[in-house]
Parts: sequence; structure tokens; C-alpha cells
Amino acid sequence: MTAKELFGQIKAKESYLCVGLDPDLDRLPAALDGESLPLFIFNREIIDATARYAVCYKPNTAFYESYGSWGWQQLEMTVGYIKEQYPDIMVIADAKRGDIGNTAGRYAKAFFDNMPCDAVTISPYMGRDSVEPFLAYKGKWAVILGLTSNPSAADFELQDNLYRKVITQSMEWGTADNLMYVVGATRPEMLAQVREFCPDHFLLVPGVGAQGGSVEQVAAAGLNNRCGLLVNSSRGIIYASRGADFAEAAGAAAASLMQQMKSKICK
Repeated sequence: MTAKELFGQIKAKESYLCVGLDPDLDRLPAALDGESLPLFIFNREIIDATARYAVCYKPNTAFYESYGSWGWQQLEMTVGYIKEQYPDIMVIADAKRGDIGNTAGRYAKAFFDNMPCDAVTISPYMGRDSVEPFLAYKGKWAVILGLTSNPSAADFELQDNLYRKVITQSMEWGTADNLMYVVGATRPEMLAQVREFCPDHFLLVPGVGAQGGSVEQVAAAGLNNRCGLLVNSSRGIIYASRGADFAEAAGAAAASLMQQMKSKICK
């Protein structure tokens, strides 16, 4: 998926919503009790209810890996379902991989050949070698952790503007068609700074909804002339209800966020 194709979806849906698929067995609706594949069934219902509003889905692999092969199977089923039913919607594997060489190449193979995800989140601490194997796949993306919204980001990312060096230097490794950056929604003033020195790349912005970030602040700080944003909401959508109406409630929550985005997209 190219940036042009992604922007085409954004314009068509008037939305830059990314839905995080992070199912937790302890929080699933009682209606799914007894199901043999509850993570997948939950995801499928959420996907069908939100697909008209979302341009991207982002399953966090920890919520599947923690259940072993049974969980991984449901992750594969989830990605497969999206690509079969909604092939124009981007899938980002939120795996935060960060190794080098052959190992990084195997991670890329796992997500790009064996599933088919469109993108993978990557920790860039080990430098270019941890990112390049993902960039070798045409039409795929490396999503580099740039400026995260967790309090302990101050331990490293904010020291001597390290996040700026990470983003500006890594921009040389790829293009705006295969590199994007994670920048937290709860730091809108810094998101605006990132947009100044990273004007063309897409930014994946988590933290809207349950974590306190707002679409209005993110749009004001981060939009560019082809939108350039994927705003993620996970818990605020998928756990909008824990009743039998969980999918309907998720759809309504996604529709609400889409409406907030609708008037702020460059046509």
C-alpha cells in the first residue's frame, strides 16, 4: 500500500481512524463465553462494525502472543479476515520489533509473508540495521517509534531531543512511502514540532480517547496536505460496551471519531 493509496482511502471515508485490536480475555463480553476462538470472533464483530469508518487496524501482538499458539492463530485469522473482506484497509502489526540482521529479516517475513500485514512497528534503538529488512519489502511500511506518550519517555526520548535525531536520521533510510512514525497524541505541542521537521511522512498517533488525547488537538498539530495522520483508538472503541451490543457500541464510537475528523481532512 502506497501513501497515495492510503490517502485515497482517507479521502473516500473522510476519516483517518485507526482501530486498535487489543482483545483481553478478561474484558470480553459475556456473550462470547464458551467460544473456542473468542479473540477472533470479538475482532470480527468489531471489524464489521467499524470498517466503514476505519482506514487502518492495528492489532497489538502482545494480546495474542500472551496466549501462545492459540492466540497467534487468532491473530493470523484476524489479519486474514481483514484482507479478505476489506482489502483496502491497512493493517499495522503493533509488534515493536527491534533486532538486527537475519533476525530482523525473519520478523519481516513473519508479518509480511506469512500474514499479510502492511506495516510493523519497530523500535529503532539498534539503528539502521533494525529497520532496513522491513524496507526491503515493496509496498510495506516500517513504523518507527519516534515520540511516545508514556511518562518514562523522558528517560531517553526527550533527553537532548533524542527523538528528533531518531526521526530525522531515519528519514534518510527510506521514503514517505515506506516509513511512518509513532508520535503520541498526549503531546500535541511536540507533535507540531515533529511535523515541522518531518513534513511529508505519515504519523501514527496513539492516545486518543482512553488516554486523553483529542482529535482536534492532533489535527491542528499534525495534518499535512495529504492528511499525514493515522489516529489510533483502541479501548475507547473496542470496549465501548461489554454487553451483547458491544459491536454496535464500537461502531458508534468509531463513527463519532470519524465525524470529528471529517471536516479536518485536506480534500
